[in-house]
Amino acid sequence: MKGTADNFESDVLGAEGPVFVDFYADWCGPCKMTSPLIDELSEDDKYKDITFVKVNVDENQELAGKYSVFSIPTFITFHKGEVIGQFSGARDKSGFEGELDKALQG
Repeated sequence: MKGTADNFESDVLGAEGPVFVDFYADWCGPCKMTSPLIDELSEDDKYKDITFVKVNVDENQELAGKYSVFSIPTFITFHKGEVIGQFSGARDKSGFEGELDKALQG
């Protein structure tokens, strides 16, 4: 799902379950490396209760600023509108799975 300033409040902050937000830019090399991995994880039944959202920082600078996204890719996990996890930079699959598993635990 694509996140924008217009739908962030309802789709991310208003979501009942955990939401994993990928702050990226089209020109970002590490973002291009992690994007297929995030897409793969979003299709995994293990993570079906997590909503995956991608926010283009070039198109949504106000959101990036609000959540102190100073480098990309940055990944923020929300639960019931609250930030429960945040990290920047590429990770391998097991690194992302660890973050997603934490999100499922609440």
